[in-house]
Amino acid sequence: MKRLFAFALASALSCCLAYAQYRQDPSYGSLYDSETVSALKAHVSMFASAQMEGRKAGSEGERMSAAYLYEELEKAGVDMLCPKEGQIFGIRQENGDTLVSRNVYGFIQGYDKVLKNRFIVIGARMDNLGTNEMTVDGEKCVQTYYGANGNASGMAMLIELARKISMNSMLFRRSVIFVGFGASCASMAGSWYFLDRDFKGVGEIEAMIDLDMLGVPQQERMYAFTASNTDLNAILNTVSGGLQPVQPTLTSAEPYPSDHRAFYGKEIPSVLFTTGRYAEHDSPRDTPSILDYGFMERELEYIFNFAQTLSCTNHSLQFRQGAMDSAKELGGEKIYSYYDCDVKPMFLNNPDPAIFMSKWVYQYLKYPEQAVKEGIQGVVQVSFVIEKNGSVSNVKVFRGIDPLLDDEAVRVVSASPKWRPARVRGEKVRSTMTIGVEFRLARKGGKRRFGINGY
Repeated sequence: MKRLFAFALASALSCCLAYAQYRQDPSYGSLYDSETVSALKAHVSMFASAQMEGRKAGSEGERMSAAYLYEELEKAGVDMLCPKEGQIFGIRQENGDTLVSRNVYGFIQGYDKVLKNRFIVIGARMDNLGTNEMTVDGEKCVQTYYGANGNASGMAMLIELARKISMNSMLFRRSVIFVGFGASCASMAGSWYFLDRDFKGVGEIEAMIDLDMLGVPQQERMYAFTASNTDLNAILNTVSGGLQPVQPTLTSAEPYPSDHRAFYGKEIPSVLFTTGRYAEHDSPRDTPSILDYGFMERELEYIFNFAQTLSCTNHSLQFRQGAMDSAKELGGEKIYSYYDCDVKPMFLNNPDPAIFMSKWVYQYLKYPEQAVKEGIQGVVQVSFVIEKNGSVSNVKVFRGIDPLLDDEAVRVVSASPKWRPARVRGEKVRSTMTIGVEFRLARKGGKRRFGINGY
């Protein structure tokens, strides 16, 4: 009998040791995680797992991510508005092939009899860079861009925000829509499709909250970028005035181009919450181990409080008029906003405005000496039109800082080489853009610096 007991004990111990050997947790520290941290870790681990293969737009990994997001949002109490496979759309590529991607979205209804028909959108991009084949010492190998922070972190936050809002829905006057955007990395096609082809209540959307790269804080910071929207800034300041687990840093320079830009194109006030760029960005080292889940939990609490305050505000938020007028008349001919173009205008064959900023604007911009002496700095918002022949016209300061900086920003943009013009339904069209030209002075002894900010 003793021998049988000893054998059973040894078997049990060997099973425990085997489990300990193969468990994925790096330490027993996870035993002390809160319920929210455990949930965030589980979501990130799934989205950034090897089986998702980097979630490239149109890939099986992106499809599986969409299926997981749908299931988790539904479990969180969200009323889903799309099919289980997501709302599928196609993107025509330059080689003639069609890339198939999808959006996943649903809503939680607000309690106010009137305002429940108005919406706050909370969104996060689903896709990342996928995989890359390379040859090392004559052997082929595959690199996977797991995208744990970019943007499994945002999707994990989206799910847990949905769960928290569902449990506290009687605190929300307006309804909240939760969206996972497909094909966001390369072209932000998912957010464009949602606004322009799919969702029928775009006119009822009052504001958008964008969650992108929220897991790797630099100096314990979360940034909030509103493109200087007065109403959103006021709400941020109101929420931050209370006792909060984290205080976002309002920034005038866009930390990262994401799906909020498409909402700007529709004149919908939007805020991007992010911890900004990080050393592992767009690399195979962007794995779940680099995320600060405790900080994410604190961010989650703040964003929930912000969303609740935003949902209950007594007035409609106003978009800055004139920044990005959609399909307006100028010189007797229709002009389209950047995001309303089927084929966006391109600088150096690239549709990303950051290329124009880095390859042209900040190459030739000169910091006026008088502005340096007087310590003048800030972001000059400049709007301009790209004509059908690719030339730049109607360069104007939409929101200036000082004539010294305003004139220099206009000078550089006006001298731009020709672009490849935008197209709508196959025809060349006039298009408009607004960029933020940042002049920033370093501390004493440092160099003058320029930032990148455009849409």
